[in-house]
Amino acid sequence: MAKKDPTDLSVEEKLKALYQLQTTLSAIDEKRALRGELPLEVQDLEDEIAGLNTRIENIRNDIREFQSAVVQKKGEINEAQASVERYKSQLNDVKNNREYDTLSKEIEFQSLEIELCNKKIREANVKIEEKNQELDSTEELIADRRMALVEKKNELDEIMDETRMEEDSLKERAKELEIKIEPRLLTSFKRIRKNARNGLGIVYVQRDSCGGCFNKIPPQRQLDIRMHKKIIVCEYCGRIMIDPELAGVKTEKVQEEKPKRKRAIRKRTTKKDEDDVPEETLS
Repeated sequence: MAKKDPTDLSVEEKLKALYQLQTTLSAIDEKRALRGELPLEVQDLEDEIAGLNTRIENIRNDIREFQSAVVQKKGEINEAQASVERYKSQLNDVKNNREYDTLSKEIEFQSLEIELCNKKIREANVKIEEKNQELDSTEELIADRRMALVEKKNELDEIMDETRMEEDSLKERAKELEIKIEPRLLTSFKRIRKNARNGLGIVYVQRDSCGGCFNKIPPQRQLDIRMHKKIIVCEYCGRIMIDPELAGVKTEKVQEEKPKRKRAIRKRTTKKDEDDVPEETLS
């Protein structure tokens, strides 16, 4: 038997299919709700670990740069010391005070360079020590986060294993229902559902009110909903509305109590009362 084209369905059939899809999707939402905040917590831990790994790599790069700077300064110290030794040996061969003063200034300058390089090396070593401490604390933190991630993942996997079969079955059911609904209506339904806080895109009328936002529905609009002639949305929340009978929901009809009529109490007249009545009235 050929499948019926979704566009050929009556409004009643479209509403039924939409409501069945809604109940299926709501069941999937309930399964996912069992996981609670675990997926977000797992994602947060994974993001944090990735950030800590980047921090560790940056710290190691900083350490390598400081170590390279230390090696460079040590090389500059060796060059300066060699210059000092050379200048000192040249002092023995000076011929005048001008040459002596020039060599003395060079020796002094190279000595200052050596002191400056040693200062830079000490500062770099302090930085390296600080970075090593930061590296150790970061590695401890990342180890702690990895343990927490393993625990959260195991907990999440247990919950998912319990609900996976039911959820997969519901997803298949939802796909089958989506095929029966025309694309334009399905897109509108999904948009409404996405914007709804409780994920309800179609609701049935409850006590003369919208089942989504609980605002009162005018009697004429309720009649239109029961007629199934067109798809009607709530003017307050935008959800598609369906009557309870079409949704397969039994509602109790509230019977109004008729006000009790008060019985008129006739006052019985006694012989004594008749005697008390004036003669003019009796005549």
